[in-house]
Amino acid sequence: MKLVTYRSKKVSEARIGVISNGQIVDIFQLGLETGFDFPISMLEFIDQGPDSLMALSEAMAEVGNKRPPGLAIPSENGFLLAPIPVPRKNIFGIGLNYVEHVAESARSLDTSKELPSKPVVFSKPPTAVIGPGDGIQHNSKMTQQLDWEVELAVIIGKKATRIDKESAMSHVFGYSIMNDVSARDNRRAGQWIFSKGQDTFAPFGPCIVTADEIIDPHNLNLWLKKNNIEKQNSNTKHLLFDIPTLISDLSSGMSLEPGDIIATGTPSGVGAGRDPQEWMWPGDIIECGIDGIGVLKNPVVNI
Repeated sequence: MKLVTYRSKKVSEARIGVISNGQIVDIFQLGLETGFDFPISMLEFIDQGPDSLMALSEAMAEVGNKRPPGLAIPSENGFLLAPIPVPRKNIFGIGLNYVEHVAESARSLDTSKELPSKPVVFSKPPTAVIGPGDGIQHNSKMTQQLDWEVELAVIIGKKATRIDKESAMSHVFGYSIMNDVSARDNRRAGQWIFSKGQDTFAPFGPCIVTADEIIDPHNLNLWLKKNNIEKQNSNTKHLLFDIPTLISDLSSGMSLEPGDIIATGTPSGVGAGRDPQEWMWPGDIIECGIDGIGVLKNPVVNI
């Protein structure tokens, strides 16, 4: 299922819904119609565990295409937010996780040319998250090197503490898209959080696709366009550290909890690695796409 957080009007409260046959079906209202107890927020829904997805499937099957007024709206009439508008804690970012990106970063960003022996981990705070259509802020007083990075985002579905790789995938709730926006000239003594964690630097969405619908998350094409010109194009099969490895490694020292987000890294083609280097500027339109998930589109805006 494709799950979204949305508003039916720009000023209405945020709700969660299921994309189905060109409509957004409101999950809370669906529960009222079918007798299931569904919440109104994505984090609460994920907290309910696997049973919530089973119940949602049953409820959707029960109503079928006979949807009473108020239960669904046309997809084009919904205003999508980030699927989890305010994560409970920092997003786990993974750096240098595609071989060709390691090489381009070594050339342009003074990182090591050697492949990492363990995942390179940084974080982005919840205040960095924005949704589809929201503006990526370009603050010219802060940066002249605003860069893009399309990434597969993994959403955790149940608590994971010291999990082995063999059982790691059972802890995945679903997948989404993240643009790991980076101010390359804001790195500090090798630390990345200020470069990557500023407000609006985590465009996220447009939906969460539940894990059961992604047959192989390690064989998904992902791409990025700037002003309709392709800048990145790769496949998650080229991940240096796969998803089970990332979950096992992170959970070895930090418990992963329902709703936690792992941005799994970007392939080559970032602006810093191009010759000449290329950056995002106000007026640019950035589109990130991943097979089976959709397209995340954001403008760059001046502040």
